[in-house]
Amino acid sequence: MGIDQQRRILVPALGESPISRRDAIRGALAFLTAAVPARPAAASARAKAVIQIWMWGGPCHLDTFDPKPEAGYDYCGPLDKPIKTNVDGIVIGELLPLLAQQADKYSIIRSMTHGLNAHETASYIVQTGRAPGGRVVYPCAGAVVSLFKGMSAGYRGLIPPYIVLTQPQGRFSEAGFLGTRYTPFATGGDPAQARFAVEGIVLQGVPDQRQRDRRALLRNINTLQQAAAGDASMKALSDAEEQAYELILGDGGKVFDLSQEKDEMRDRYGRNTFGQSCLVARRLVERGVPYVTINYQGWDTHRQHFQIMRQRLPQMDRGMAALLQDLTGRGLLDSTIIWWSGEFGRTPKVLWEAPWNGGRGHYGQVFSAVVAGGGFQGGRVLGASDAKGEDVKDRPVYPCDVLGSMYELLGIDPEGKLPNPQGLDARVTPTAAEGVATGGRLKELM
Repeated sequence: MGIDQQRRILVPALGESPISRRDAIRGALAFLTAAVPARPAAASARAKAVIQIWMWGGPCHLDTFDPKPEAGYDYCGPLDKPIKTNVDGIVIGELLPLLAQQADKYSIIRSMTHGLNAHETASYIVQTGRAPGGRVVYPCAGAVVSLFKGMSAGYRGLIPPYIVLTQPQGRFSEAGFLGTRYTPFATGGDPAQARFAVEGIVLQGVPDQRQRDRRALLRNINTLQQAAAGDASMKALSDAEEQAYELILGDGGKVFDLSQEKDEMRDRYGRNTFGQSCLVARRLVERGVPYVTINYQGWDTHRQHFQIMRQRLPQMDRGMAALLQDLTGRGLLDSTIIWWSGEFGRTPKVLWEAPWNGGRGHYGQVFSAVVAGGGFQGGRVLGASDAKGEDVKDRPVYPCDVLGSMYELLGIDPEGKLPNPQGLDARVTPTAAEGVATGGRLKELM
């Protein structure tokens, strides 16, 4: 289901007729409850949820979690003073002081690799574990978790089991061959605004009381439903209406209402889109939502790289550090995986020449990722890049290794079958026959 279809189902346009709203509510129920049988999750699950911090565009490993001050100005630019963390021997970028104090809670993978330098193909391999270009489109991690941890696995929340904050990632079909019911619900809106206008839950310019009045009017004029009150299909429609309005006006949608949080807590995360998205993500997993993606855009820094880093890295530092600290304080980090990654890194050598004038290009040869919680140990570094961050030096880690490790911690069999409409023998992670490079699951961190 595309974002336009989502909006049509969950966001009736102002002034629509009652019939259109009825159809919309019917669609909302289908979206919230439809599922196909899936293989049960293993009993050994340690994690219950994933918060994916998707660094859309590709963050630079040298400026974040793999600094190389000895490489010189052509590689580090002005960011050549890495800082110590609260774990002996681990240093990170100088613009991440708050995360430096949380290093005991996360582990850094410094040897991620896949060799692809195009956004679409790199996004696909990082989020599915599969090489692009095959005859089928595989589902991304969020869709897989939604299959095994969503409605067919006992999830009964009104909020869909796979949420994206706030815009669709847009690089490929996240649900792949699983179909539209496993497409994420993208919230739209901006949680940093006075009211987070979530698509389908908050209608801009329409107060809650006006929504209640509309509902009352609909009930009064809906003579068909009144006349056929005993009909099974009408009862299903009525139940759908109740669920939809509970999501809009009841407790269900309040998970997105950040006015319920103290100002001190909101300030701790940072009063910006990313920081407040991290806070919403915490609230969602607290409610039992199994997969939340924070689509953090703005990291495709071909030009003005260092100017952008001085703005964005402090925001990332504040929001991510607060999320780790908050989850820990609420006893949720042990059951919540945090996965920080982009589709690739940036060129280690700065492109000083025109037209880039101090930018960094795409770089899939080696880059960094961060994992925390849900069974991943903290305070560790896995793998290494070479002296200038140009190639893997030790312990190459491929996207399927990270995904397989997360699935294992979630109690999802990495070798388990996926339902495929063409009858193909599709597995959760690639088999040896598929020829996908692998370095093995992240046992050093689990």
